[in-house]
Amino acid sequence: MQTVGLKVLKNNLSAYIRAVTAGETVIVTDRDRVVAEIRPPGLLEGTTKTEQIIAELARQGIVTPAKHRLTGPPPKIGEGDFETLMREYEAHGADR
Repeated sequence: MQTVGLKVLKNNLSAYIRAVTAGETVIVTDRDRVVAEIRPPGLLEGTTKTEQIIAELARQGIVTPAKHRLTGPPPKIGEGDFETLMREYEAHGADR
């Protein structure tokens, strides 16, 4: 774990971001008072294993996290008989 002052962090930000990317936590101080921690994604307390895996994949650029968390059940689509479903599929499936 590294500790760095705000001014030094600003002047060498890319080096500290590389350290965080490598898994290190950087403590940021302002006038000898801790004001922030910079950590790799997924290392926050209370995160689930799944959230940590997704954060690691996002850090590697393999996945892009959702911008908004879904709440409630997904919207209902395609209710009806088979012919109606096929018409909707053909109307909307062509642009996929």
